[in-house]
Amino acid sequence: MSASRTRGLIGASIVVAVLGITAACGNEDAASPGAQPTETPTTTGTTPTLPTATPPTPSGTPSMDCPDTIASVKTAVEKSVWGKGSAKSAFHPVSVTICQYDPTATGQAYASVQTKRMATKATDLFALVNSAKPVADKPNICTKELGPTYVLRFTDNDRGVLSYAAEAFGCRRLVATSLEGQGKPGELASPRQVSPELIKSLGLR
Repeated sequence: MSASRTRGLIGASIVVAVLGITAACGNEDAASPGAQPTETPTTTGTTPTLPTATPPTPSGTPSMDCPDTIASVKTAVEKSVWGKGSAKSAFHPVSVTICQYDPTATGQAYASVQTKRMATKATDLFALVNSAKPVADKPNICTKELGPTYVLRFTDNDRGVLSYAAEAFGCRRLVATSLEGQGKPGELASPRQVSPELIKSLGLR
C-alpha cells in the first residue's frame, strides 16, 4: 500500500471517530432544560363578569291610606325631639287607619296589614294615644324582643290627617310624625311611650 493511500485511510478514520464521539455526547443546547420550548398559557372566552348588587325589592302594597315604607317611618321617628311638643293633641278624629308593619320589615317594605276604625272606635283609640304622658328624655334602655310597628293615621271632618308611629317592641316609642291638611299647621304632641292598653287595643283585628 502506498504512503499517500495510507495517510488518506488514517484521515478518514479520524473523521469518523470524531463524528461518532459527537453523536454519542449529543448536543448541549438540545439537552439543556432552558432551551426547551415553553408554552404560554392563553385564556379564551369572555371575561367573567362580577355580580352586581340589586336594589331591595319592595314588599307589601302601598295605598292612599298607608303610603309609607318602614324606612320612612323609622326616619320620622328618629327625627323626633323628645321633651318638645304639646302634652295633648287637640285633634278630633272621626276615623283612623291602622297600618301594621311586620317585625322584620326593612328597607322598602310597606304595611302588611291595614285596618280601619270609624266613629267611636276611632275616638277611643285616639284617647289611648292622647292619654300617654310625654317623656322628657329619649328612652335608652330597651328590650330586644321583636314586635310590629304601627302607623295610626287619624282623619278629621276637614280631611286633616294626624299620624302617629307606635312601636310594640324595644323602647315602645309613640311619636306624632305629621299633621297634614289645609289650615292644619300646629305643634305636634310630644313623644311618649306606648302603654300596655294601647298595644292590646292595636292587636285587635
